[in-house]
Amino acid sequence: MASSKSKNKSSDSHSSGNRIVYSEFGSTSTPTAVERSVQELPPNQQNLRVQASRKGRKGKTVTVITGFQVKPETLTQLLKQLKNQCGSGGTVKDDSLEIQGDHTQKLVEVLIQLGYKAKISGG
Repeated sequence: MASSKSKNKSSDSHSSGNRIVYSEFGSTSTPTAVERSVQELPPNQQNLRVQASRKGRKGKTVTVITGFQVKPETLTQLLKQLKNQCGSGGTVKDDSLEIQGDHTQKLVEVLIQLGYKAKISGG
């Protein structure tokens, strides 16, 4: 009989829902504390690199634009503009833009018109 009481007590402790054993970055109840702050620079202070790449894409060429220091919302708006200019698809990955196809020259011209400092990187 004593063993059945101890089983009930242990199941009650698990029903509380808080089963976190270790948390490195403080409380998970405040996700804003874990988010990184992004200092948004104006376009003329950002140095962007435009590069055509085929690594890890099964031979498909993708134009990668890196060096952004803006918020994710700004990146998605810029991506939409650039995809429209190139007439192709693209995505945002790790604070960089990837646009399908080799559009390095056209993208550098468009970014310079938008006020960014852009250079072609790689060979």
